[in-house]
Amino acid sequence: MGFSSLTFLCFSFFSFLLFLLPFASSSPSNLPILSFQEAYNHLFGDANLLLLNDGKSVHLHLDERTGAGFLSQDLYLHGFFSASIKLPADYTAGVVVAFYMSNGNMFENNHDEIDFEFLGNIRGKEWRVQTNIYGNGSTNVGREERYGLWFDPAEDFHQYSILWTDSRIIFYVDKVPIREVKRTSSMGGEFPSKPMTLYATIWDGSSWATNGGKYKVNYKYAPYIAEFSEFILHGCTVDPIEQVFPKCDLTQSSEAAVPSDITTAKRTKMESFRRKHMTYSYCYDHLRYKIPPAECVIDPREAKRLEKFDPITFGKGRRHCVKHPRSREFTTV
Repeated sequence: MGFSSLTFLCFSFFSFLLFLLPFASSSPSNLPILSFQEAYNHLFGDANLLLLNDGKSVHLHLDERTGAGFLSQDLYLHGFFSASIKLPADYTAGVVVAFYMSNGNMFENNHDEIDFEFLGNIRGKEWRVQTNIYGNGSTNVGREERYGLWFDPAEDFHQYSILWTDSRIIFYVDKVPIREVKRTSSMGGEFPSKPMTLYATIWDGSSWATNGGKYKVNYKYAPYIAEFSEFILHGCTVDPIEQVFPKCDLTQSSEAAVPSDITTAKRTKMESFRRKHMTYSYCYDHLRYKIPPAECVIDPREAKRLEKFDPITFGKGRRHCVKHPRSREFTTV
């Protein structure tokens, strides 16, 4: 091999490494994975929560008697929170699996919340994924978005992650950002800003989860089993008794740096995902909001595309049911 060819190969390999750097730095894959016993406590469901693989995996069951759930041992103000989840298969209409943060048990009238909710479906139809946030009890303004996925979430485990800082919230699926919520002055106090606990639950959402309640949970197919593993809880823990909380700087962690922004390459992936897979956005729901919330930026092309998926929200049909934002915490126990 000549000198010029070798030089070209070395240059190409170096360029390839530079190409990979944004992907490596934009996902904190080197964060420690915890066992259930290290990080979580049983929330409800009695024997419907099953520990496996020395506590590295958890099965949550939903049957006619109850669902199940767990919650983090600590309270967090900002951080990176993740789990690999495998959803129930077959007929799952009415079933809701949730991976979310909340402080509703501490702030009943002005709670914060950051949600991943997985909405089951009839046989042959895909699971839907819904993200949402509430800040300071802003439950009169739902900021839901809903998506399909590029894979079957019941076939294997996939990673779902939440990055929460004082200026933005980013939702990830398999390290691909799918939604970014930036804190804006127009949102006022409606951006989550108080310490929260991380929860995971499976429960019966028959009244709203599938086609506005048209399809219910069919317990002939029970138990429905949601599987969780690869738990990551990386953030600033706080004492719930304290009234003033110190600033949380995730980028200075001694264990691993957590990204505070989205790289150009990842943003391109996010935009592609949203064009291909987003099927609903609160910003375009004409029935709920005659005037979109102030933080919304309306894109006529996006509006036209979303109208095909859900014409009801554009004022063309009967209004669908809207769930109570904290129903998961009361109907499952």
